[in-house]
Amino acid sequence: MQNDLVKGRNSSYNVYIMKNDLWNYLKQTQKPIVLYGMGNGADKIINELNSRGISFSGVFASDGFVRPKEFHGFKVTSYSELKTRFGNMIVLLCFGSTRDDVLNNIKKIAATDELYAPDVPVFGETIFDLGYAKQNASDLEYVYNRLADDISRLTFKNTVLYKLTGNINYLFECEIDNDEPYRTFFSLKDNETFMDLGAYRGDTVKEFIKRVNDFRKIYAVEPDKKTFIKLLRDCADIKKIEYFNACISEKCGKQSFKMNSSRGSSLGSNGEEIDCYSIDGLLNGNEATLIKMDIEGEELSAIKGAEKTILNQKPRMQISCYHRSEDLTALPTAVMKIRDDYKIYMRHTPSLPAWDTYYYFV
Repeated sequence: MQNDLVKGRNSSYNVYIMKNDLWNYLKQTQKPIVLYGMGNGADKIINELNSRGISFSGVFASDGFVRPKEFHGFKVTSYSELKTRFGNMIVLLCFGSTRDDVLNNIKKIAATDELYAPDVPVFGETIFDLGYAKQNASDLEYVYNRLADDISRLTFKNTVLYKLTGNINYLFECEIDNDEPYRTFFSLKDNETFMDLGAYRGDTVKEFIKRVNDFRKIYAVEPDKKTFIKLLRDCADIKKIEYFNACISEKCGKQSFKMNSSRGSSLGSNGEEIDCYSIDGLLNGNEATLIKMDIEGEELSAIKGAEKTILNQKPRMQISCYHRSEDLTALPTAVMKIRDDYKIYMRHTPSLPAWDTYYYFV
């Protein structure tokens, strides 16, 4: 891939973009392309390859996960077998992980072969490619210039570069440990009221409790029924917590929700009908000092449904920004339209692809 970089349309915009993005590079390469991993992520990448007329030559799984099966017409094999067959090849990472052992294995492969992790959104159809970056250059510049510190600006720049190139080194260069925000700009206080939106099994509820001596209340919201049962079980000994088996969106009411018991559960027309709350509606005038949103692509709707809370209370917020390509600019822009006196930070903790990337509003 070409390493020469060109500035964006505006000279003050310090995020650089490649002349040829990943998809153009894959279309031009003479090397065989192979896929590492199967499942929904691989399906999305294959769909994008097909739409751009790019072919691939094999599929492999991690050692220990190779089974006698086919995926999209290819026998699922091992990395070593494809390496023997093709020699120099391009590996496309087709799954996500935060596990150290998995990330280390990916790094080992990347040290031997070209390895890219194509950025395909968890939700939505928009691909963050070179055309998208140019079309949205002014919005990207606006958000970049509003960021509060050097780490945020590095994280933003490297996230854009990663999305364009699939080069995982950009993510490694800006990752921080999970405690860094709490040591610096996002310290927690006693008597917090915490809204955990997308509480899953209570992981972030427990992290919150470890970081405070006492708290006023926790709202734990998890829409997936099976996961909600685990949330109740795993947090059974926690006091001053109210649970909601519901989704968060712009308005209160009933909505259809597709339950997958994992990443990828979402609002959709083919799911089960469940309760849905806006943040304003759920609080009903009560205070929230701290809000965490990781709600599978509904973050923008949730912000719109929190207008009164944001305007009148200015809660500190941690909002995931990796589910949709538009999230990188749409989420901070939506918050700033409600009130523009927030300081905005951005952080990425170890994960591939660019999951676990968050905006913090302080």
